[in-house]
Amino acid sequence: MKRILSVVMTLSLAMGLTTGCAAGKKVNVGRTAAALFISDQQEAELGKQVKQELETKEKIKYVEDPAVLEYVRSVATPILQAANRDRQNVKWKVNVIDDPKMVNAFATPGGYLYVYTGLLLAADNEAELAGVLGHEAAHVTGRHSAQALMLQYGQEAIKQVALGKNPGTAAQIASSLAGAGTGLAFSRSNETEADELGAKYTSAAGYDPRGLVTFFQKLAAAEGKTPGFMKWLSTHPASADRVQHLNSYISQKGLTGSNAGTERLAPIKARLKQ
Repeated sequence: MKRILSVVMTLSLAMGLTTGCAAGKKVNVGRTAAALFISDQQEAELGKQVKQELETKEKIKYVEDPAVLEYVRSVATPILQAANRDRQNVKWKVNVIDDPKMVNAFATPGGYLYVYTGLLLAADNEAELAGVLGHEAAHVTGRHSAQALMLQYGQEAIKQVALGKNPGTAAQIASSLAGAGTGLAFSRSNETEADELGAKYTSAAGYDPRGLVTFFQKLAAAEGKTPGFMKWLSTHPASADRVQHLNSYISQKGLTGSNAGTERLAPIKARLKQ
């Protein structure tokens, strides 16, 4: 059928198209297209292949301190439980990468969530960490990561990676995520949705949903002064419009949360500085 309507209008005009339905809800056509062309199982296998490349080719080093790993996973758990209400079949795997100079976090299809120790050190409180985790989880629940990879590398190439038959593309993806590359290229609409869903998830977990806002503001203030901050900014530009929209969304939806978590984060940061 004309290559399935030209891969559903090139993944619905680069993942930015939504349409209404009878119930009055909006349907994200790009997300639907990604679900059509890449199954949940293929996403899980894709994430597994990229993880192997990160470990073997990029030589990423995981944190060995069980206290740090347990802490990050304890913050992530209620957020990911909230995320699973939007996408129930994601089997999350949270990893902490030991690199204090890299302020970054990313997620890959299949629920693989990676946090750098540099981000833990940059966060002023637990709510900021939770905001970033919620945002990255939203890229998975919204199928943004799968959409971005399909657009950047092509549907067939991504399916071959999932099958373990395209190590070249898997290596490119891993290098882009972990190295000095640009990471995944998300559309503006995808970033907006991830901001909104991330705020919803962090609020549901009891955290102040404005944690992501304050983290954005801090990154923007440090732009050009602290090179390590630039990695997350390169794929998540902290524009004034973006911050304003997120603040408005939080107010309009009545999202609340009182947990800032400064007390728990402080000793973890001290351990990382040893």
